[in-house]
Amino acid sequence: MIEKLSWENDQTDGVQYLLHQMKLEGIGCSEDLFVSVIKCYRRAGLAEQALKTFYRIREFGCEPSVKIYNHVLDALLSEDRFQMINPIYSNMKRDGMEPNVFTYNILLKALCKKGRVDGARKLLVEMSNKGCSPDVVSYTTVVSALCRVGKVEEARDLVMRFEPNVAVYNALINGVCKEYKFEDAFGLLSEMVDEGVDANVITYSTVISCLCDVGNVGLSLAVLAQMFRRGCSPNVYTFTSLIKGHFLGERPYEALELWSRMIQEGSVPNVVSYNVLIHGLCSNGNMGRAVSVCDEMERNGCSPNVTTYSTLIDGFAKAGNLVGASDTWNKMISHGCHPNAVAYTCMVDVLSRNSMFNQAHCLIENMIAEACLPNTVTFNAFIKGLCDSGRLDWALNVLNQMERYGCFPNITTYNELLDGLFKVNRFSEAFRLVREIEIREIGLNLVTYNTILYGFCCADMPHETLQLLGKMLLGGIKPDAITYNIIIYAYCKQGKVKSAIEVLNRNSAAEEWHPDIIAYATLIWGISNWLGVEEAIVFLHKMLKEGIYPNRTIWNVLVRCFFSNLGHMGPIHIIDDILGNG
Repeated sequence: MIEKLSWENDQTDGVQYLLHQMKLEGIGCSEDLFVSVIKCYRRAGLAEQALKTFYRIREFGCEPSVKIYNHVLDALLSEDRFQMINPIYSNMKRDGMEPNVFTYNILLKALCKKGRVDGARKLLVEMSNKGCSPDVVSYTTVVSALCRVGKVEEARDLVMRFEPNVAVYNALINGVCKEYKFEDAFGLLSEMVDEGVDANVITYSTVISCLCDVGNVGLSLAVLAQMFRRGCSPNVYTFTSLIKGHFLGERPYEALELWSRMIQEGSVPNVVSYNVLIHGLCSNGNMGRAVSVCDEMERNGCSPNVTTYSTLIDGFAKAGNLVGASDTWNKMISHGCHPNAVAYTCMVDVLSRNSMFNQAHCLIENMIAEACLPNTVTFNAFIKGLCDSGRLDWALNVLNQMERYGCFPNITTYNELLDGLFKVNRFSEAFRLVREIEIREIGLNLVTYNTILYGFCCADMPHETLQLLGKMLLGGIKPDAITYNIIIYAYCKQGKVKSAIEVLNRNSAAEEWHPDIIAYATLIWGISNWLGVEEAIVFLHKMLKEGIYPNRTIWNVLVRCFFSNLGHMGPIHIIDDILGNG
């Protein structure tokens, strides 16, 4: 009866009652029966109750054994009760029992889970010294742990000491793939062939997954082909990785074809597969299909989780669809799925994008009430919305409140605030934030530099603009088109038009940057003001030759310059000549 109850859900009380009845009636409890009781508590997540029952073992007419000790240790390990494992192991040795390979494997897992990999390696040696030979599980546990902490070479050295098997090779391949050492991974695959060890679906799926993560879809398909040649069929994990890779590589049609093939081959999608497909569809703006997949998911008996709903809300937010996001949020709540910080953040984002700041603020307060604390990303979404709508005082107030909730602003926070402040010429507050960034020793990124460079230009501080550019280059930050356009503007504003021309010519010749319409408009404005209309016409022809056609701003600059220099009829003849030449 105890054995039967132990496999049913929520029957720990029943098991405890029967155990007590056996005690009252003087019926002894066998080793196997006591193990069933411990396993029942383990499955129910009641390791502490399992331990209390173990301490009363003799009351039930049963003596401790290595097997019972092992199951108690395993129950404690399943809940990461590391502080209780060592005392139980000490009790075991005090009771005169020699640990077996299963005991050592539990201890090895405990050490590795705690990050004490060196201790695990010492325990391997201790096992051998005590005449207990480590098995496949022992070595795989330690090899996997070494790879997880980046000690792949040490893991390989350990593998050389015994006859490796597929599980150990899988751990090694996972380790080198996580470090993106794909040549080493392929070398290990070849080594497996030489050693007569057959790669399994986990081996190939690990390599495929990591290749897809870095966007190398072509090579992942080559591995898939090799997998088929070796007679190894892909599973749902393999297909899911390939689908994710194709979406990342902006190949949505191929991703959908892979999904269809997965279904045809009988691989049943799980919640992770569905979430990958929904994320890919949302990323491509295909919200209608994403919602259909979510509905299909439910019809197939696979319940959407918080990641599913968060992905849909985020997709609707980026599409500017407040109704879709709100409906998804309400559906998530009605289905009893509790939002996490990601789901809340996505909803704060969509409300902020639609200028519903009071509702967004209430949602953040609700997070705190629900003990789901907002993070920096949550506040950044709120601050961005406020800055984009010109609600800068509120945004600055949010910045000051962040630390109260244990959140610290990052460079993205400051980028949003600086951009908002510079756009409305609130220079003193913006420069105060720049000093705050320096005090906090937060590293500036390209967006920050461009924002501050733009601010210096707006504040009529061209000298500081060029100084900051020098600091940026010394810091190893590579300029982009926005940077070059700002620098050209700064030089032109100072009257250093020849320097601006040099920036354009030198960087475009080196193919580091291709000047756009903004660069030419700024340069032609500067040349017209400082050098004259003839030089400006040279660059007008240059931009036409490069396939860039003047916009209204350029024509206005030129016409104004023509009229101020050539009178009323001169500009008309020149423009007719330009238009006549294409």
